[in-house]
Amino acid sequence: MSIDLERARRETLGCENVLHFNNAGAALMPSPVLEVIINHLQLEVHTGGYEAAKQANSQIERIYQALATLLNCGADEIAIVENATRAWDMAYYSIPFKSGDRILTSQAEYSSNYIAHLQVARKTGAVIEVISNDENGQISIEALRKAIDERTKLIALTHVPTSGGLVSPAAEVGKVAREAGVLYLLDACQSVGQMPLDVETIGCDFLSATGRKFLRGPRGTGFLYVRRTILEQLEPPFLDLHAAEWTAKNEYTIRPDARRFENWETNYSTKIGLAVAVDYALSWGLAEIKERVQALAQTLRDQLAVISGVTVHDVGAEKCGIVTFQVAGKDSTEVQSWLEERKINTSVSAMNYARLDLEERGLKSLVRASVHYYNSEEEIARFCETLARF
Repeated sequence: MSIDLERARRETLGCENVLHFNNAGAALMPSPVLEVIINHLQLEVHTGGYEAAKQANSQIERIYQALATLLNCGADEIAIVENATRAWDMAYYSIPFKSGDRILTSQAEYSSNYIAHLQVARKTGAVIEVISNDENGQISIEALRKAIDERTKLIALTHVPTSGGLVSPAAEVGKVAREAGVLYLLDACQSVGQMPLDVETIGCDFLSATGRKFLRGPRGTGFLYVRRTILEQLEPPFLDLHAAEWTAKNEYTIRPDARRFENWETNYSTKIGLAVAVDYALSWGLAEIKERVQALAQTLRDQLAVISGVTVHDVGAEKCGIVTFQVAGKDSTEVQSWLEERKINTSVSAMNYARLDLEERGLKSLVRASVHYYNSEEEIARFCETLARF
């Protein structure tokens, strides 16, 4: 089944106002997601927040099964939190690191994650080791396998980096992790929603992601998958009356499922909205979304490559919907601002977002154009014609 572009654009109201190539920042929400959020807020206005949540309980609980379907896991392995970074942090800081433990990561690690590595190393004496890239500019599986020893505590991988179109070989990394019996944390913030993700195929123990990017959900939503078999090894960095039960004056019991990583207060309207966004993505088909997104992105790369002064900087054996480039003699922020004035949305990947990757490649910053299935070939042509005038 191919993507019905006319329907996709009709159900994406923002397509009437902007050329949106900033889906890696925040995609345009489809109408069904907007409607369900507004409806729940109206219910809160007219009946009260607690009462609205009680009435909408089945809609609220839907998110766990929706994400279980999306990721091929159990609903009890899903936690809903306020963003992808908090999801990643809740997993990461639940691991009991000690002096000498080794944390293996890639050149493509996202800044928030690497800052956490630095903090844990400083506090505990754990050691960070960055695995070299292979000839395709992605993590070397051979180097990763050779680096693992008895002190290796965690492999942390960013699936799709903020700084380019690379799709890291997540399943190959998972195979190495499983062979070695090492915990594996996958940051899927930029990959979820633009390609199929199966945690059994990938072999990760944790997966963190957001709702606002390629899933097309509301901002302020994130989620965490934690493999059921390792839950009891992990104590979240903080607990409340939702994550644990106060069983006696000096005792508490942590809940047995992944919701131990949640907290009691949440935004119910956006939680419902995220569930609808997941169901909406599933209704299109993740394989179909991936096929269209990758085709659009490659068309964009091809057309950018023939514009004088434009250099495309994406690497990797497999590339996704993120396209990064520079314009000779121009600062990336200047390019992004000029396009924005013409109602064309892009973003900038700066060095402080992906320092290891961009420093290694000698790049200060990149313009990031990220497409989705509701974007059109005509928009790509318009984008490139406009950029050429710049």
